[in-house]
Amino acid sequence: MSRRGRAAALPDGPHQRPPVLEEGGLAVRHQDAQGRVASYHFGVLPVPRAFQRSLAVLYAAKCAPGGGWDSVETSEAHWYLVRPFTEFLASLDDVPQDVDRLTTAHWSAWRLSLPPRANGYSKYASIAGLLKMDPRLTQPVREAMATRFVWEPGREQAYGPEEFKEIRVAARRTFRSALLRIRENTDRLAAWRAGAIEPGSREWLVGEAVDVLARTGDVPLYEWGRRVRRRYRPALGGDSAQHTWKRLFLSRKETAALAVLIAAELGLNSTPISEMPVPETLPGTAEAGMPVYRLRLRLRLEKRRRAGHRGRFESRNLTDSGADSSGRIISEALEATSHARAVLALLGADIDRLLVWHQTTEHEGQAYRRAVRVGQFGFGVDERAGADWARSVGLSGSPLKRIRKTVNVLHRREPGQNTQDTHDSVYVLPEPQVQQAAVPVIADGALDAVAAAHRTVFAARLTEKSGAGERETATAGCADYEHSPFGPPGQRCAASFLLCTACPNARVTPAHHPRLAHLHQALGTLRGVVEPAVWDTDWADAHARLTDLRDRVGKPMWDAALASVSGTDRDVIDQLLQGDYDL
Repeated sequence: MSRRGRAAALPDGPHQRPPVLEEGGLAVRHQDAQGRVASYHFGVLPVPRAFQRSLAVLYAAKCAPGGGWDSVETSEAHWYLVRPFTEFLASLDDVPQDVDRLTTAHWSAWRLSLPPRANGYSKYASIAGLLKMDPRLTQPVREAMATRFVWEPGREQAYGPEEFKEIRVAARRTFRSALLRIRENTDRLAAWRAGAIEPGSREWLVGEAVDVLARTGDVPLYEWGRRVRRRYRPALGGDSAQHTWKRLFLSRKETAALAVLIAAELGLNSTPISEMPVPETLPGTAEAGMPVYRLRLRLRLEKRRRAGHRGRFESRNLTDSGADSSGRIISEALEATSHARAVLALLGADIDRLLVWHQTTEHEGQAYRRAVRVGQFGFGVDERAGADWARSVGLSGSPLKRIRKTVNVLHRREPGQNTQDTHDSVYVLPEPQVQQAAVPVIADGALDAVAAAHRTVFAARLTEKSGAGERETATAGCADYEHSPFGPPGQRCAASFLLCTACPNARVTPAHHPRLAHLHQALGTLRGVVEPAVWDTDWADAHARLTDLRDRVGKPMWDAALASVSGTDRDVIDQLLQGDYDL
């Protein structure tokens, strides 16, 4: 149905979904919504033929439209988990012939072979989810699959402040050098096209070579090889990448450095950075000198682990308001990749991605299974590229994952492409820097709790009768009027009589109980007629201490004290609450 309620027109001629099962039910062809195709041949798996067919049927169901695996990346990821599972089964003495012959012993042995880490859990959960789709799977095996897989979470930690700074400086140095190189040659190209360079000069030859580079993706080359034409070679300074295509394009490692800078600003991992389309600029913002980039709609930050499509896109606006703004790296990325996108447009390539780089060798980066190439250009970035860049600047390992955790946990302090619960439990709580920073906060909270408890606990001493030398106050007797904990020693106490119940120098005898019971009742009544903030500030602690006293003496004695309140007690408490005793 259309949005207006009209029946949709049927396509001309016979129409059916493309086949998923092929080669007699032993191969699965998966075509996702983006037109990418992958084939999986289950006949090569080392299990009996019946088991191969059953796995192929289950796989086809997941790859079919609406089956749950919407992208080729997902089906490929599961394929690399299915193969080790079948290899393990083939190594057993009693190899199951089909899914219905799988036993709890088989499954338990497979489970024990997996490492107690995230990788092992992924294999366990993926294979279990696939096999459970087969109605022939026995109930005992299903119950075994439902047993919790205990695994230790990864120990990946956020970078410390100095490490984080070092990585950003190194990435900035790499990318800045490339950007300045591209700017210099962009200016040279503009001058050559404007006729501002003397024809026939060395600089003119360089400008002509750069013009060819901007239109074709390479400087003038001989058709029979990658050698630069002799006419241009002396002017360019050689035929290395630095003297030829790097004049206008980023290399794979330089693009990885750019990805590190984007991750440091936005807290994204390599996949959304790699697939990031060119962001839109909000109308009028560029003309005003402060472009605002809309990371929405065209910039699809996919949350791959969330069910359904709702919440799979994230909206962010980045403003380039200066060198330290988050939008500046987007402006520089657009500038550094503009020539590559122009060449791709001339070639008719319909790929919208921000990160574009020029290949150094024909097969550079091809090992990455999601690699996208058009001619001599590659798109995006992966962990291997990040690791290659890191080694080139003296660092170890790709920093992309750890940078994402560092930014989201320690700098942005909010979820990045996951839920708040996942952010807290998986990223924040296990992080040592967060734990260390929480120590003084927890300590301050504990001290505040102790102080609050002291304020609300009855601290005066209960006695049977007044002692010698005690002075009477409006609420209790005082054994040491000149050494109050609420004032300087040697001076008479100037604290409110309400604080007598919090003073260790105070003495409360049964004779004080009626007056204190009446005060407790009056404060309770007062609570209903004053603002809550006023009650909490002025009266709540005193009421809590009297409640503690009531619990200590017991309800019968307290009720008896209330029954014996005198007129004098009422007058004293009224004057106390009205502030007549305040100095």
